[in-house]
Amino acid sequence: MRQTRSVEIGTGLFVLLGMSSLFFLTTQTTGGDDFQADSVYTVEARFENIGSLRTRAPVTMSGVTIGRVTEVSFDSTNLEAVVRFVIDAQYDEIPDDSDASILTSGILGSQYIGLQAGGSDMYLEDGSEILFTQSAIVLENLIGKFLVNAGSSDEE
Repeated sequence: MRQTRSVEIGTGLFVLLGMSSLFFLTTQTTGGDDFQADSVYTVEARFENIGSLRTRAPVTMSGVTIGRVTEVSFDSTNLEAVVRFVIDAQYDEIPDDSDASILTSGILGSQYIGLQAGGSDMYLEDGSEILFTQSAIVLENLIGKFLVNAGSSDEE
């Protein structure tokens, strides 16, 4: 009887430790709000496919978070996703011909916008639109294309 009780307590502590670990991992991987800026400007970009990009996703340049996604909407006229995001005003010399890509980070695959600088002498400002964009890579589409190609090469 005494041994059964100690096994139950040990099992309970093990389950509690496991739940605490899952909670910790969840809070650490769900994109805490580490972007703080006193002054920002809004930029817009259009994509054919945004994958699982969500509001509050980071906007980075050279690996540094410089902004945050504020709105994701659908333009029914052009059949494109419209993403609006804010950039910290201290980064006011980003060339207006820069390109925006939707990238995937981490093992859980959270998505964010990565900016790459262009070469223009004019800079992004409030209300600018980034014209050069690259949509998200959707893993399901890649797997489907691979399977179709693998199936067609077997027939030859």
